[in-house]
Amino acid sequence: MGNLDGKVALVTGAGRGIGLAISQKLAREGARVVVNDLDPEPAQDAVARLEANGGQAAACVGNVTESGFAQRFVDQAIERFGRIDVIVNNAGYTWDSVIQKMTDEQFQAMLDVHLVAPFRILRAAAPYIRSATREEAEQGLCVHRKVVNVSSITGIVGLPGQANYSSAKAGIIGLTKTMAKEWGRYKVNVNCVAFGHIDTRLTATYETEPHTLEIEGREIRTGIPKELVEAYVPSIPLGRVGTPDDAAGAVYLLCTPESDYISGQVLQVTGGAVE
Repeated sequence: MGNLDGKVALVTGAGRGIGLAISQKLAREGARVVVNDLDPEPAQDAVARLEANGGQAAACVGNVTESGFAQRFVDQAIERFGRIDVIVNNAGYTWDSVIQKMTDEQFQAMLDVHLVAPFRILRAAAPYIRSATREEAEQGLCVHRKVVNVSSITGIVGLPGQANYSSAKAGIIGLTKTMAKEWGRYKVNVNCVAFGHIDTRLTATYETEPHTLEIEGREIRTGIPKELVEAYVPSIPLGRVGTPDDAAGAVYLLCTPESDYISGQVLQVTGGAVE
């Protein structure tokens, strides 16, 4: 028996890294999971992994910023599994530059993926949540649903070169706090996790040249210089950077029944580091 038996979770950016770890954790606790990824292969691979471990899952492939994606994502969960209990807005990436070199496209891209897409997904889920809450109330049931939005410590304290990313991650905190107030009457707990340094492909260290990823036809430079990571780690009280499993554990905490009276909060997941 798991803490999330009978629940249905939607997780964006779930084909790799933190999103995959979140999906695996929720599935291990009994949730059926609709996993999203930009690319078909990692999405299908995530489903295969969850099913191989006894879980139930479905893939919703696509770019979270596309018009119509949010409704398709929500509809797939309802059509496949009949309900929605957990929404984790995790998808995202970084596209850094100092402000004098940052283009409008760079700035808007970060807003679109980290703030506009979560807004659209929550808006698309609203009719189901309102209807389900009414039906449950008529039956004398008290069902809590969970929304966990993924922010970053950068959205709280800022970081040079990330005017776009930090602005978007600050915005998702504002959305979280507003939705906690709007949806409290529907018994939806809306919270946010603000990650510090989590070891993923986006933060992988490099010695001379940064790594690159192709996202929507754009070549995006990623990674952190090795010397910066080595200088930063001693400031983390726990003495190490975080893992995707560490990140997933924090999200899971906010999806459990034990969090039914926690809403509108920002959980900083930094190993104790104070920026």
